[in-house]
Amino acid sequence: MPVANAGTPDALVVGAGLAGLACAQDLRSAGIVVRIVEASDGVGGRMRSDRHEGFVIDRGFQVFNTSYPQARRRLTLRRLRLRPFTPGALVHTERGRLRLSDPTRGHRRLSGPMPVRGVAARDLLALGVLSARDMLGPVRPLKHAEDHTTLTALAAAGFSEEFVEGFFRPFLSGVFLEDELETSSRVFHLVWRSMLRGTLCLPVAGIGAVPAQLAEALPAGAVQLESPVERLTDDGVLLRSGREIAARAVVVATGPAGVAALLPGVDLPPYRVVTTYYHSGGSASLGEPILLTDGRRRFLNTCVLSDVVPEYAPPGRNLIATSVLGMDTPGREARVREALAEAYGTGTADWELLTVRTVPDALPAMPPPQPLNRPARVGPGRYVCGDHRATGSVQGALASGARAAREVLRDLGR
Repeated sequence: MPVANAGTPDALVVGAGLAGLACAQDLRSAGIVVRIVEASDGVGGRMRSDRHEGFVIDRGFQVFNTSYPQARRRLTLRRLRLRPFTPGALVHTERGRLRLSDPTRGHRRLSGPMPVRGVAARDLLALGVLSARDMLGPVRPLKHAEDHTTLTALAAAGFSEEFVEGFFRPFLSGVFLEDELETSSRVFHLVWRSMLRGTLCLPVAGIGAVPAQLAEALPAGAVQLESPVERLTDDGVLLRSGREIAARAVVVATGPAGVAALLPGVDLPPYRVVTTYYHSGGSASLGEPILLTDGRRRFLNTCVLSDVVPEYAPPGRNLIATSVLGMDTPGREARVREALAEAYGTGTADWELLTVRTVPDALPAMPPPQPLNRPARVGPGRYVCGDHRATGSVQGALASGARAAREVLRDLGR
């Protein structure tokens, strides 16, 4: 990507993640001269993909949801060459696998996810009511409802403790990266709605294709890579190289560490940590492109990525991604491997551990009461955006960037 031109921008965005790219895109559309400076060697922030021995390795297991309004507005989805997961999920239990699926999607009929066996009638009814309301009803009541924990909301919706523990807790632990179901019920309902209305997919080139396409919409030279910012100045920013860049507006769109360093007065939530183990070996397959969660919570979820996107692995190889909460610690991969042998019903001793990706700031904690968006302006000519200002999702990051752009435009009189 070319180095930015030498002209003085009206606005400078620090960080080329989803929020920063969305902000820059909207500012440019309004006629603002904008530049992005990015500390790393590529765009995307946490949403990046690497090539490793012929495999596509995303930086932690991630999926793309086709229902996100911001993504649909900004991206040409067909260019991403999206490959879908089977709607729903499998849960590995001591009694075998529990399936939560949408059997009618393949017939193009509208339906929410329905388990096919092993579930009490009261839970089927509660699931149908919950899904119909969240999927088909207006979104405003979901956004403005009284906020509780997800656990409290599920109990109020009529689910049995057995179903919450057997399905919702293991499944949602992988969604919100916490296993206490303490996430805001408003966030839960919005995420559940998006899952019902959209399709979870992966781009053929890896999840990094999403921010790459956003960056392509900017003028050549608008993004300056390998340009870490040392500090903000009265007139703009000072790069670590010693170079100063002046701008009337500076938007900090970095991860939480960058925000804390550049805008120390900004309130940040704690972040969830997730580690993903990437294995290849044997003939492991779930028989379809679907997520498998663990009822005993030894791992968050596992998936044969090459069953979803064959291009993720070299010919004749497979790629299995398994995520756990927290850091990679001594002996943990071996314990996960033992659990995977049980879950997949096959030996894993000969599986090759390709690489491990730990993401220390994977997702912000979102306990109730959870504001669904926060103002971007934190001082004269100073703004902040990112998933910590919204709902922690791709939609939230993009929407936060859009809000920052609106506030910059208002302050610049545009």
